[in-house]
Amino acid sequence: MSEVAAYESSPTRTSFGWGLHHVQLAIPKGGEDDCRNFYVGVLGLTEVQKPPVLAARGGLWVRADNLEIHLGAEEDFRPQRKAHPGILVGDLDALASRVENFGLTVEWDENFPGMRRFYLWDNNGNRLEFLSPEGSS
Repeated sequence: MSEVAAYESSPTRTSFGWGLHHVQLAIPKGGEDDCRNFYVGVLGLTEVQKPPVLAARGGLWVRADNLEIHLGAEEDFRPQRKAHPGILVGDLDALASRVENFGLTVEWDENFPGMRRFYLWDNNGNRLEFLSPEGSS
């Protein structure tokens, strides 16, 4: 069994060049407009066109800076209350303020040493985590 690295250590470098292109979250069929209101209107992301063959399935894609989220329509949708993306934010306080100005509540959590973070649930009840290293904003 391999050794477990300390969290504070630098990531391992491999020949694969790992990275994350996007995260996909599920939404209910027909829920695209409500998701636009949340992801574009509240969070300020930009909707991007899906390739035509994928657009026929419904859903929508949004992105900004180094973040891309694909929202896939599911017939038997169930919100993810525990599983979630951890989204890095340059100015966590500004995002929290923006979200609260839309009447939404952020749930701050101080249980991640070295990080400031809060949770927010999207318009469909999916859990989202927004975080920033302490002292960065």
